[in-house]
Amino acid sequence: MPRLSKVEMVPHDPQWRHAFEAEAKRVAVAIGQNVVAIHHIGSTAIPGIYAKPIIDLLVEVDDITLVDACNSTMQALGYEVVGEFGIPGRRFFSKDNAAGDRTHHVHAFQTNSPQVERNLAFRDFLIAHPHYAQTYSELKQKLAKQYPNDIEGYGDGKAAFIEAMHAKAQAWRMQSGG
Repeated sequence: MPRLSKVEMVPHDPQWRHAFEAEAKRVAVAIGQNVVAIHHIGSTAIPGIYAKPIIDLLVEVDDITLVDACNSTMQALGYEVVGEFGIPGRRFFSKDNAAGDRTHHVHAFQTNSPQVERNLAFRDFLIAHPHYAQTYSELKQKLAKQYPNDIEGYGDGKAAFIEAMHAKAQAWRMQSGG
């Protein structure tokens, strides 16, 4: 998989929602009847925070093994097929624009995978708790300045915060039924 060459943070862009919706339609066609739902996840799905300008799509499917048969249709959309990429049970695809900048990630999981709930709870928690979202935004901006060409350093720097938010998100989800 081509590595991200730079860590770029930009202010929230309301157009990201439209970019997600348009790409979700293309991905739904490429993966076909196996698709149960497609969700906008990641920082571009959280209003008001800084983000890397990469649209993350979480695709829930009935059978994760059937996604492998869609690799050529995903490649036709410009995606690189990456496989599980460190998360068992995931199918991961990345897409770059003509300039070589990453624009999209597709994370496919079978419905009822704990990863689906984990990602949706994190997103929903940050949307419902703007204070935590802003803290996350500030941390990401600081780390992007500290690690402008080191995506691993950037990721390592936010790992503890993300884990803490996942724990809060799960507790909130269970408490609120959200």
